[in-house]
Amino acid sequence: MADLVKLTIDGKEVEVPSSYTIMDAAYKLGIDIPRLCFLKGINETSSCRVCVVEIHQGPRTMIKNSCTVKVDNGMDVRTDTPRVQKAVKLNLQLLAANHKFECWRCPREHNCEFLHLLRKYNIENVMGESKWFDKKAPISNFSDAIVFDSSKCILCGRCVSACEKLAGTGVLNFNKRGFVTFVSTALNHEIDDAGCIYCGKCIQACPVGAIREKDDLDRVEELLNNPEYYTVVQMAPAVRAALGEEFGYPMGTNVEPQMYEALEKLGFDDIGDVNFGADVTIMEEGTEFIERLTKKLNGEEVVLPMFTSCSPGWIRYIETYYPEYLPNLSTTKSPQQIQGALTKHYYADKIGVAKDKIKVVSVMPCIAKKFEAKRPEMEYDGIRDIDVVITTRELARLIKRHEIKFTELKGTTPKSPIAKYTGAGVIFGATGGVMEAALRTVYKNLEGKELENYDIKAVRGVNNGIKEATLKIKGMDVNVAVVHGSKNVPEMLKRIKEGKKQYHFVEFMACTGGCVNGGGQPIVNAKVQDTVDVRAERAKALYKIDKNAKVRASHENETVKAVYSEFLKKPCGELSHHLLHTHYSAKDKFTTK
Repeated sequence: MADLVKLTIDGKEVEVPSSYTIMDAAYKLGIDIPRLCFLKGINETSSCRVCVVEIHQGPRTMIKNSCTVKVDNGMDVRTDTPRVQKAVKLNLQLLAANHKFECWRCPREHNCEFLHLLRKYNIENVMGESKWFDKKAPISNFSDAIVFDSSKCILCGRCVSACEKLAGTGVLNFNKRGFVTFVSTALNHEIDDAGCIYCGKCIQACPVGAIREKDDLDRVEELLNNPEYYTVVQMAPAVRAALGEEFGYPMGTNVEPQMYEALEKLGFDDIGDVNFGADVTIMEEGTEFIERLTKKLNGEEVVLPMFTSCSPGWIRYIETYYPEYLPNLSTTKSPQQIQGALTKHYYADKIGVAKDKIKVVSVMPCIAKKFEAKRPEMEYDGIRDIDVVITTRELARLIKRHEIKFTELKGTTPKSPIAKYTGAGVIFGATGGVMEAALRTVYKNLEGKELENYDIKAVRGVNNGIKEATLKIKGMDVNVAVVHGSKNVPEMLKRIKEGKKQYHFVEFMACTGGCVNGGGQPIVNAKVQDTVDVRAERAKALYKIDKNAKVRASHENETVKAVYSEFLKKPCGELSHHLLHTHYSAKDKFTTK
């Protein structure tokens, strides 16, 4: 245990461990210190110099950054002296000078950490508005999923660190030096083939709007205003656990009823729910796993462990960095794509609408879903599975744009059968949820009886990047693992390669915590991230829905049963193979197009 030291901050004495920084000690006293580049555990480089304080120690008086300087006995720290105020304001003026201000159309207007400080310190943009000051030329890099805009960048480095420490890819870095420095891929190479997996950890780390999802709201508006089309909206499990944050609800509040009503008011012709697609995914992926496991039990050659295929960020990761493991990958499409495919090829006939006249808008917690929807593999019979993907944040902006008073909505329930789901479907949004849902159905199909306890808690939680569990099925110890956060993938693949333990089924999610912490979810202020585990709080809402659900296993979903009896006939059958399954291939980085 670290030794304790005593110091004084703004006249208040405090005793803290010697491992604390001045900022840590100040926060313990309830004293707020401004910051921009600091992101606890991710980016602790003290590059922005906004968190400076005045330190009186012995005969010396120093201006030091508080985010990385450690406390010491006898320190007398002042956080709000004229000298500190002058330094903070000057640093903010320097940052503002090169910033492009168009706050009214920036997606970060209401939660921009930089704008908050500019307002707090009443900063005049004297340099940026001077005719003698030449702003550096902006650099942009964009794809169908993500946009990099250097005109908003303050060079804090948080995105660079997040890409390295959370995504584990290290795709982003500083390009050039001095005044012309900008953050992007190496040599600003096209983001599409620079090794980016579109997990969006950089977006969540950015304190401004320099990195953001590609905005597709205008495309949604066009569909809503076009009477030629029957527009169906669908949303991922994790959206209902986070959307409320954009309207002031406590983190982890389930706003499913209000979300449904808001979608009705926006003018969508019909509402589906990707939770239903998740239930179908379990039927397909679970059957695929059973087929492989049965071959194993019969002594046949089979590729194990089988890997889940729900996370598009994970799919980009394995295609780019570990293509040799592609045979382990399930061929089942993700719930988003399955929901879209069934909407157009099954539900369309049920409601008497031509499949080419149905347009599907998908609301996702993930920006990689935008990329996934545009993959050439994601269609059947010339009909694309999904037409437009927007994030949870974009949905919130759309609701606000239409001046719908979200907090006053009473809530509703969709009438469509493709919005009916089980508890198993909803927990797809949390790390371990896919595995837990799959095992509920796999066990039933192989053992002929239900699990005594549906709550497989060994695969839940966010404390470990890799979780393992063993379940006895048909007299065999079935070893499963759950990996969340792409930075943990190499370690899992190393364990598999070493062969010290036979794994049978592994869930992979690119985002730590799973979809509840996806790159398209509401941005959480860095100071809140210091003290609140966003992943755990949002996941609680999904597990509560599961716990209270009347039906908690995908194979018990009556609408799913109808889909198979009326249309698909059986899981992993011929029609399912063409409509709900696909294959992936190796991708090269930094190729020349």
